[in-house]
Amino acid sequence: MPLLEQVSFLSFFSLSENVHWYDYLNDVLDIIVVTYVIYKLMMIVRGTKAVQLIKGISIILVSWFLSGFFGLKTLQFLLNQVITYGLLGIIIIFQPELRRGLEHLGRTSNLFGRTSTSDEDKQRQIIEAIVSSAQYMSKRRIGALIAIERDTGLNEYVETGIRMDSHITSQLIINLFIPNTPLHDGAMIIQDGKIAAAACYLPLSESPHIDKALGTRHRAAIGVSEVTDSVTLTVSEETGAVSLAISGRLYRELDEETLRNKLIQELVIEEKETTLSFFNKKGGASK
Repeated sequence: MPLLEQVSFLSFFSLSENVHWYDYLNDVLDIIVVTYVIYKLMMIVRGTKAVQLIKGISIILVSWFLSGFFGLKTLQFLLNQVITYGLLGIIIIFQPELRRGLEHLGRTSNLFGRTSTSDEDKQRQIIEAIVSSAQYMSKRRIGALIAIERDTGLNEYVETGIRMDSHITSQLIINLFIPNTPLHDGAMIIQDGKIAAAACYLPLSESPHIDKALGTRHRAAIGVSEVTDSVTLTVSEETGAVSLAISGRLYRELDEETLRNKLIQELVIEEKETTLSFFNKKGGASK
């Protein structure tokens, strides 16, 4: 064997001895974590204006690389300034998406489950009142918008409306949305098992993927579900269709049974599972 090949073989063999199996495991784990983070970021910005902004930033980075490759010093200098001071601009531009991502991170790392003043029976009574009122308003094509708070607080939207702090009944919900009454225009917010406020203003979604046939009420429902984890119900004034907005997605034209099951799944079962998962981690309830 030639001397050069012997030296190369011995160098590779000595290098292999210094690399342990857990080094490979660390690399694999590192790749998996980074891939998961990138995937979650893509899910957060999907369907928002951030997608177009990311494309613009990609074009700037490609232009910066090409300007250095071809020796375009003036262009590269200008792009260097843009990149250097662009971090602050990105924080300002992506503020809604960053807020949504941090809130999502906070929800997924919640170790103490949901803190609710209502037990499961009371939650089901509230759901029945909502379903009953939704069916009544649907048949008569009375428009409605109801946001139900979960982990993310809705206080900033409660402050835009009229404080009520009332017990929830189907009759009261229906009465608040009767046309030409003082509080019918705007959203009702349910918080801690009570009607916290009515005639509230909710943020409108800016997603370009929303059906053009949907009006302001549905855009508001999707908008608040994009920036919070609320469950938002809408009743169309034009068609009477009942819809639910959850995590930026709109479930349309729900019948009575589907609406009830969906609300139970989101407001009762998930709460129960979250609480049980905490006790399981502590080694209590699962035994």
